[in-house]
Amino acid sequence: MSNDIKFNFLSSDEEERYQKHLTLKEIGYEGQLNLKNSSVLCIGAGGLGSSVLLYLAATGIGRIGIVDNDQVEKSNLQRQIIHETKTIGNLKIDSAKERIKKLNPNCEILTFPERINPKNALELINKFDVICDCSDNFSTRYLINDSCLILNKPLVFGSVQGFEGQVSVFNLYKNSPNLRDLLPESPSKNAAPSCAEYGVVGVSTGLIGILQVNEIIKIILKKGETLDGKILIFDLLKMNIKKLTLKSDQLNKRIKNLSQNEDFYNSDEYCEKNNEINTINANDFNNLYKAKRNKILLIDVRENEEFSTSAIEGSISIPLRHLDQNSDLKFIQKESLGKEVFTICKSGKRSEEASRILSKFKIQSRSIEGGIEKVRKILCN
Repeated sequence: MSNDIKFNFLSSDEEERYQKHLTLKEIGYEGQLNLKNSSVLCIGAGGLGSSVLLYLAATGIGRIGIVDNDQVEKSNLQRQIIHETKTIGNLKIDSAKERIKKLNPNCEILTFPERINPKNALELINKFDVICDCSDNFSTRYLINDSCLILNKPLVFGSVQGFEGQVSVFNLYKNSPNLRDLLPESPSKNAAPSCAEYGVVGVSTGLIGILQVNEIIKIILKKGETLDGKILIFDLLKMNIKKLTLKSDQLNKRIKNLSQNEDFYNSDEYCEKNNEINTINANDFNNLYKAKRNKILLIDVRENEEFSTSAIEGSISIPLRHLDQNSDLKFIQKESLGKEVFTICKSGKRSEEASRILSKFKIQSRSIEGGIEKVRKILCN
């Protein structure tokens, strides 16, 4: 295993904590030590990542890595159960780490506040024994898959959409299938709804995440039958479960370096939240605000309670979750006539999403970088 320090005993706290594992013949003391001496990288701290991270910690994985550059939003809490209302606006990795430490202080948690990309993927993945894909777009999934092929790392794959979910294990052995055996080419944009366009029932992410952890445990312990060469498909609405065979094609293993597909890995076409939008920095907005305040429509997309606490004079409150409602869209279209439209939130993340939503309805706007905290600081100077 890739941990620098190897443990040859469990502490008294761990013996008590993992008592139910120690009594299982499939785990026992030796197996629990193997879990303690293992490391898992979880890419994504959202819906799948929430249950994955909680159960990895509860299981006793010694070192857990979390890769995510997103912030907690209220709309996440319906399925991203590792986060809490009080952590809205915080980085997901920080929120997740805090929760894990409360659950199991014996785990070492490494956080990476970045989006996985061709420049950092190999370095990040090489530090861990097992990789768990909890991402939400195809370009990232293929990047993770190809990096694991290059580094010979086992990859536990999970995906959800609506009431459906899939789980599989890729690259476990030399002749194991990988993502490209399931999907040799990425689906077209029209065939694959973006993460912003398609909803998901919260329990589906919980179930698939737990099943991913179950595969990780079996991989580390070398016990039972994994989903290597299989893909498990759930339909929770109809309560149907299928297990399909996945065959390996050596042609799909010809990934020698990430530069072969770098343009695709850098593509954000499959995740609506990453589409390019117009932004403006706080200084430039401040100058416009002072010069032509009456020609500006400033939409504050924070929650009502946040708006009531602090707001820019003249701004209007329309929470992000209401922004695509017909009544609010008609109001914005009417009020924006002859005005420049700007969106603002606490730090800039939600306002970016708001500008993307508005662009779908042909309303051009600019998201204010740094959010209200940055703007208020400048205005007060």
